[in-house]
Amino acid sequence: MATRPEPSKPKRGDAKRALLDAAHALVRRKGWSATSVDELCAEAGVTKGAFFHHFASKEALGVAAAEQWTERAREGVFERPELAAIGDPLERVLAHIDLRLAMLVGPAEDFSCFIGTMVQEAFATSEPLRLASDASITAYAERFARDIQQAIDRRGIAKGVTALGLAYHVQAVLQGAFVLAKAKGDPTIARETVTHLKRYVRLLFGEEPSS
Repeated sequence: MATRPEPSKPKRGDAKRALLDAAHALVRRKGWSATSVDELCAEAGVTKGAFFHHFASKEALGVAAAEQWTERAREGVFERPELAAIGDPLERVLAHIDLRLAMLVGPAEDFSCFIGTMVQEAFATSEPLRLASDASITAYAERFARDIQQAIDRRGIAKGVTALGLAYHVQAVLQGAFVLAKAKGDPTIARETVTHLKRYVRLLFGEEPSS
């Protein structure tokens, strides 16, 4: 029977990044509580000594991984050239949702959120992890709200809707979609949910939904 190949040992300066990547992968696959320090080291291809050289505890790794997840979202979503090139801010907002929709393929651990997975388990037991998760979610919403506000300034929006409020709503729908996909064992329901979200956003801006 084929066995999983052992991960190659990262270079000395790469050990911290390897552990952060391991946290993102394993927590999305197994959950926060079920992921052990030993498993994180094995996934990253580092020794336990290397782990504790960089992080005082698993909790400390979680906080750092939350910060890295925020940076990953900034680079992988908001700074994508194809989104930045869209001049119409509403179309840029809708393209953002389309991008998240396109990610909803394969097993849930490939597209679900590290932050959402971790905070669902740790919010009542670890204040540092709750605060780190809140900071990451808030950073995403505030950055997305900038594009939404530009769309509001140009086109107007339904009464009572704020840019930040809508950005948080998008986050809530995405996180709920991930939970549905996990429960169903299939991303189809998540894709349908995000498609409804796009229709809703169009309606808020006074447009007829195109799909």
